[in-house]
Amino acid sequence: MGNRTPIDPNPMKAIPIKTIPADHIEVEHIKLASNYLRGSIEEGLKDGATGSLAEDDTQLTKFHGFYQQDDRDVRDERRRQMLEPDHSFMIRARVGGGVCTPAQWLALDAIATRWTSGSVRLTTRQTFQYHGVLKNDLKDTLAEMNKALVGTIAACGDVNRNVMCTPLPEKSAVHRTVFADAMSLNDHLIPATPAYNEIWLDQKKVASLPADTVVEPIYGATYLPRKFKVGFAIPPQNDIDVLANDLGFIAIIEDEQLLGYNISVGGGMGATHNEPATFPRIADVIGFCTSEQVNQVAEAVITIQRDFGDRTNRKHARFKYTIADRGIEWFIDELESRLGFRLGASQPYSFTDNGDRYGWQQADDGLWHLGLYIENGRIIDNDDVQYLTGFRKIAQLLDGEFRMSPNQNIIISNVKAQQRAEIDALVKKYGLDGYQRHSLLRLNAMACVAFPTCGLAMAESERYLPSLLSKIDELLLSHGLDQQAITIRMTGCPNGCARPYLAEIGLVGKAPGRYNLHLGAAFDGTRLNQMLHENLDEKDILTTLGGYFSDFAQKRTASESFGDFVHRRYIAGGPKSTLPTKAGPVSKGNNSNHHPEKDT
Repeated sequence: MGNRTPIDPNPMKAIPIKTIPADHIEVEHIKLASNYLRGSIEEGLKDGATGSLAEDDTQLTKFHGFYQQDDRDVRDERRRQMLEPDHSFMIRARVGGGVCTPAQWLALDAIATRWTSGSVRLTTRQTFQYHGVLKNDLKDTLAEMNKALVGTIAACGDVNRNVMCTPLPEKSAVHRTVFADAMSLNDHLIPATPAYNEIWLDQKKVASLPADTVVEPIYGATYLPRKFKVGFAIPPQNDIDVLANDLGFIAIIEDEQLLGYNISVGGGMGATHNEPATFPRIADVIGFCTSEQVNQVAEAVITIQRDFGDRTNRKHARFKYTIADRGIEWFIDELESRLGFRLGASQPYSFTDNGDRYGWQQADDGLWHLGLYIENGRIIDNDDVQYLTGFRKIAQLLDGEFRMSPNQNIIISNVKAQQRAEIDALVKKYGLDGYQRHSLLRLNAMACVAFPTCGLAMAESERYLPSLLSKIDELLLSHGLDQQAITIRMTGCPNGCARPYLAEIGLVGKAPGRYNLHLGAAFDGTRLNQMLHENLDEKDILTTLGGYFSDFAQKRTASESFGDFVHRRYIAGGPKSTLPTKAGPVSKGNNSNHHPEKDT
């Protein structure tokens, strides 16, 4: 990297701009013209003639934490009747590290039953979202959430999102420090604009500011080119899939003390079908920093993306492409120049898996934590489950807290030994004991929301995966593999919200009822899978997986995971087997791994 004289890091601060290049995409012009995310949102809320907001404003409301959606199950019929789409809004909370007090949970439960579709949906970034909120209820819903000290600003949009942190505090003292660092960064990276408080919390509007005023010292007037994600992992657990994040901090622990963090950069899951210039990517580990340096490192990384990220092509705007295009050595040079110091050498670490742990776990401070499986993160009361009521009852007696996991599950946390029996009784009564009944495959499964609310969905996911898992479980049982833990994840499109590219079995929606089959990721989340079969229907999925399972049962090595087996035998140049499949031969199409430049 050569010898350089450290420079003053102040130049990384954003400066006001009045115009942007003409080749920048429309959303960049919308952001600049919005007066720091105000737009005409406030005026649109008062328009009772429609259930929707102006198109430009729907780009801005993402920064405020919600998306405009419509019910795709009825979209075509409403078009035939020449009716407006059945609009509603999805609101996502910003809950750093996923921690929620019992009082907050009860407040959020009341909101869910009053203003939403009647459920709480846990996300893959340790927070939750509501669906089905009507425009006339938006302001009341956001105000009530903020009253419970749960905000939504920057839960979506072209900014840093919810900062994740390994949820299970097994090593209590270390976890408290790491969690504090994560929350400090979560707060540090919240946008500074007063627009959110003005619109949703009725705070006094800020008077006109001089043209050279820096309103957003980190993000600037046009914010980032795309979303940005940060996570903190505590080895040996990789439950946050830290290498899928734009920026990761991997805790380095010695003698039960936190030394600091390895820094990983350039991860990201999104892609576009049949466009090989888009790809998932796992992050590169580039060095080490101390706890005291975390915020400074993160701000410098984000300002590099602010200044160099692609604003001409939204599909090429994530941070992973900035690094892939310019190279990791260029990035490290730029980062250290902005920091004014060199990063330390990265330290050894290892991960065991990227799933959750279920059942009771005791931390080293003597408190207990109960990991519960929530299928696809949907907390609801219906004919099959009473999850919403169950958690309400638990919140009414809990002295501890709830922790949302990055795998759409819940940990009832910081429980005293004398409360365990009472909580166990409620868990059983309301059917929350699925972790004791379900297969290992199901316990390591995730799905995105997809239909009917996601506008990007090409195929079913949340509504379909449970029934498919039952059929795959039968296949595993027939090959004597029912006690084999395998990660499986499904998404309705290639954007990767459920991180399918880090699953040993990844199913990515291609069209209604059809999926691309990705195989061969590492069980610990440190290697991407690859697309080996394209455009499969359910019959082909089952036939193809049956062939792999048969081969795995017969030819695996001792303690070899399914993903490692597939990678060794079908991806990394090992001997090929002819599988009993009608899905066609193994195909290495627009695959991706940790060398994305090979895919472009």
